[in-house]
Amino acid sequence: MLDLFTIFSKGGIVLWCFQSTSHISQLFVPSVNSLIKTVILQERTGSNNNYTQDSLSLKYRLDNEFDLVFVIAFQKILQLSYVDKFLDDIQLEFRDKYKNELARKNYFMEFEFSRNFQEVLMSAEEWGRAQANIPKQMRSYNESSKSKKTVASMIEKKGNDKENKKNGKIIEPQKNGFKEVNQNNVTFNEEDLIAQNRIKMAQKMGAMNSNKLKKNKDKTPKPSPKATKQPRQWPLGGGVKDVSTLDYTKDKANNNPDNQPDIETNSEIVGQMEGNIKDIEIESDSDIDEEENDFDDKFETAAERKKKNDSKKSVFSMFKGLVGRKNLTAADMEPVLEKLKEHLVAKNVAIEIATKLCDSVSSKLDGKILGSFESVASTVKNTMIESLVQILSPKRRVDILRDAMAAKKNNKPYVISFCGVNGVGKSTNLAKICFWLIENNLRVLIAACDTFRAGAVEQLRTHTKHLNALHPAKKHNNQQMVQLYEKGYGKDAAGIAMEAINYAKEAIYDVVLVDTAGRMQDNEPLMRALTKLIKVNEPDMVLFVGEALVGNEAVDQLVKFNQALADYSSTQDPHLIDGIVLTKFDTIDDKVGAAISMTYITGQPIVFVGTGQTYTDLKSLNAKAVVAALMK
Repeated sequence: MLDLFTIFSKGGIVLWCFQSTSHISQLFVPSVNSLIKTVILQERTGSNNNYTQDSLSLKYRLDNEFDLVFVIAFQKILQLSYVDKFLDDIQLEFRDKYKNELARKNYFMEFEFSRNFQEVLMSAEEWGRAQANIPKQMRSYNESSKSKKTVASMIEKKGNDKENKKNGKIIEPQKNGFKEVNQNNVTFNEEDLIAQNRIKMAQKMGAMNSNKLKKNKDKTPKPSPKATKQPRQWPLGGGVKDVSTLDYTKDKANNNPDNQPDIETNSEIVGQMEGNIKDIEIESDSDIDEEENDFDDKFETAAERKKKNDSKKSVFSMFKGLVGRKNLTAADMEPVLEKLKEHLVAKNVAIEIATKLCDSVSSKLDGKILGSFESVASTVKNTMIESLVQILSPKRRVDILRDAMAAKKNNKPYVISFCGVNGVGKSTNLAKICFWLIENNLRVLIAACDTFRAGAVEQLRTHTKHLNALHPAKKHNNQQMVQLYEKGYGKDAAGIAMEAINYAKEAIYDVVLVDTAGRMQDNEPLMRALTKLIKVNEPDMVLFVGEALVGNEAVDQLVKFNQALADYSSTQDPHLIDGIVLTKFDTIDDKVGAAISMTYITGQPIVFVGTGQTYTDLKSLNAKAVVAALMK
């Protein structure tokens, strides 16, 4: 039984709605709003068009020609086999009846659709009952493709190509594949042909690799004789006129046992981080425009390439494009999207996310009218760029300086907790963020809650010395701008964080940065300890620190971190990850796909991007810059 069905435009205008009872709207409207916010507006539509929330299930269809959305809602426990057919039929019925009005975008008229709705619903329910009464029969062995394989198809004989030419084999297209006919009347299906081609390709690649190895062996240079240290040439003449010439340590770095920085050289970075974090520099528009033609050539289909070449042959062929408007179909976009998916995966986007992105673009463009001078490749590219920018753009504004100032007025510290896997740079980027906060006149207390890794406390102690040397107390009314709160190793991290927050309130520190131990997402004891720390101390922001180098691993890390924070917390509304710090961004060139994967999975923004080794190498994510690098 259907509880709710509604038709609305992508602009938010409800054209027609059906409710089984009066109280249904209170139950399903929040789910429909959630569908609009998290799926349709965030470009997360897929091929299955399913959306579930709590005990409710929603199915939707997008009509891209008239910019309409058809949504049906029912209880998840119900198994309605006719829903897909009903949505397809009701979409066609509504389009056919109000085609002229929809073409004129006349959405404010009164749509009388109740009678048509009931007729289509009854027809779909009857079809569903008929399908349920049909017994399902198992496929026999003779009907399977495995039974059609012959022994001859599994044997690869040398010189088959020559024999094929002599025997005159023919490849005939069939509905379910290809049929190969030879003089011996032996039939091979498509799977056999693919298997044979793969074996031939493997043999060719093996021969090529062996030839390359032989050539490389011939070209291998002979090893040069081992270089030996040459003796120092001392001046002749019975003495040294200038003693300073014997001082060979003046060009070497000054070894400081306390790791105290050279204030005269490092003080140059003071004052560079005032205000908000600067964005990553974006390419100029001219550079992007120059790359568009290369992109179109890369992803255009063979048919489009042929059409483009043919159009160059005749001047009059340009007039044929004036009437070339047509509706895009999934078959038209499939070759372009397949190449685009390979491109995204090569740029370090997780394959699962790349597939979902391509499905979303396909759903968004299916049925859309293609312009007269628009190609499929350029249309798909522009839609993908819009989707990627929409995904990377934060749904909410994250302004740590504003929030920290507001907390300071309320006489309480602003608490940020850092979490992530081992070796991603949590402590280093914590120090960068600490330097940025000090530059904006905020006193910072660092809580050393990594009581597991050897050297973690000493690393934070070194950063504290460096930061206090850059911002001495005499420049800030004799107030120490950064202090380390430590209790050694082996202690409870949640307890240390609580003591640090209480100490920050007493000593009037503005921000508390909680450094936690690195942990793998599958380590249950450590994940429980992290959940306890977040639950007990309730930080204002939980930042996940991840590497820009990872691809598919980023999806697994974020999903399991969020899942652990939800599972191991006994509260109904657990505190999950609020933002992402993306480190080592300067080491990946244009393979920026991890940013897409992380943001797509969590829906949370990338707050900071680490771009180097110094305290000033901290940037804010620019969505357009990332997408421009991704689509190169």
